[in-house]
Amino acid sequence: MTRQEKLGIVVAGHGSRDPDAVREFEALVELVRARAPDDVVTHGYLEFSSPTIAQAVQANLAAGTRQVAVVPGVLLAARHAKNDMPAEVQAMARDYPEIDFHFGAPMNLHPKLLQLAQERIVEAEATSPLTVRRSDTCLVLVGRGTTDPDANGEVAKLARMLEEGMGFGGVYVCYSGTATPLVADGLRAAARMGYERLVVLPFFLFDGVLVKRIYAAADDLREREPGLEVLKAGYFGVHPHVADVMIERAREAVAGRAAMNCSLCKYRVQIVGFEQQVGEPQRAHHLAVRGLLAQAPEAAAAPAYAPYEPHPIEAESFQIIAAGRDWSGFPASHLTILQRLVHTSGDFGAVDDMYFSPGAVESGILALLRCKRVLTDVTMVQTGLKRQLLETLGVDTWCGVHDRETHLMSAAEGITRSAAGIRRGWQKFGNDVVLSIGDAPTAIAEAVRLIRDHGWRPQLVIGLPVGFVGTRETKDELRRCLQVPRITNSGTRGGSPWAASVVNGLMIDALNQLAGYEAP
Repeated sequence: MTRQEKLGIVVAGHGSRDPDAVREFEALVELVRARAPDDVVTHGYLEFSSPTIAQAVQANLAAGTRQVAVVPGVLLAARHAKNDMPAEVQAMARDYPEIDFHFGAPMNLHPKLLQLAQERIVEAEATSPLTVRRSDTCLVLVGRGTTDPDANGEVAKLARMLEEGMGFGGVYVCYSGTATPLVADGLRAAARMGYERLVVLPFFLFDGVLVKRIYAAADDLREREPGLEVLKAGYFGVHPHVADVMIERAREAVAGRAAMNCSLCKYRVQIVGFEQQVGEPQRAHHLAVRGLLAQAPEAAAAPAYAPYEPHPIEAESFQIIAAGRDWSGFPASHLTILQRLVHTSGDFGAVDDMYFSPGAVESGILALLRCKRVLTDVTMVQTGLKRQLLETLGVDTWCGVHDRETHLMSAAEGITRSAAGIRRGWQKFGNDVVLSIGDAPTAIAEAVRLIRDHGWRPQLVIGLPVGFVGTRETKDELRRCLQVPRITNSGTRGGSPWAASVVNGLMIDALNQLAGYEAP
């Protein structure tokens, strides 16, 4: 880049429904602009707020830049910085092949941010009329909480550095969501540790819904524990240190020095418990809410959905299936699933052995829309799920049959890998899953055992394995398992395509319900 060429800096934020968060983010962008007067600085958001990141890039290029650094306006490297924002940059690079795009690292635990955390803690201590030794104080550090163990671990690392660097008697880490312990649980636990004072520090850049909840939880604890001093430290906010770190990340990106923690990135190496996410593609998942709040009020109320559109050959097949037998004896809510099973098996008689517990279809649809996770016994069921429907509805899938821990558990417990995978799913996700079993009778047996003996309550259990050893018996056990909604059949027929077809039918009905579409 020559001296005459301006560097374009695009500060990429997450976006928020909270106007306070948006105002602070835009004030920070103004500070970045003031501290980098020779660069072109624009900003955009992943979701809700406007402009979008794509619009921010367009504005930057309109100012004459030919080299653009996209800097994540987030503290730590989790899904947004590893998947969503890189996917946006890749799309821009395809749209503007003549422009040099660079992607910066998140702010991470930069020394200036450690200094800012120290500043916020000292400011909080200064609000108290009491003099309390740091050794008699517990720091409660509240992180955002993600599904990325590396990012959550960085919060714990920051807590340890502040504990040792500032001399706190103890530290307790909790999270505002996704990771545990949650804020209220963390505050209660810290209050029982016997310190005179708690300092609650939100590890957040801006105000917003989550920060307000953190402060509300601190106020609640103060009311419940009048003998314990609870101080609320400020979040980072609009500060020169934050602006300078963003500018530094942009310069590093252009120089090819944007360092990410790849050695513990779950998308690059096998991290315990996240092995299946190695190599996961960089794919944005904010499309439905991108720029949502800038739309018309009626459009902003909820994302727009279109009914399921089958391929013409698929549509013709289902016309033949609809006309191929009398369907009047089946409940209308079962027809999508039953006709897809005929399509999968090529056999009109396949539906005669099917069993639906009362409300099973309705429970499955609600679970897909609310819990958004399907747990399968084998990868063939995963593979049979319609990718477009999963992405449109935001449904995740998980199968642990090939994970290292599943193999270890299988060997140690003397159970099949399919059964071990089901047990791991119970441990990892609790009740918020739709369970779809299409291969292993032992997976059904393990699921029924966990339901009856350990109180597991998956939202729906689909049990359709194929075979002759234990297949009839375990399906009968599932049918008699009254504690959960279930879909199964009798006999030896079934298989992974059948189990996937049931989930696909549920997803089609869920999407059509969101679109307000009623099948004729």
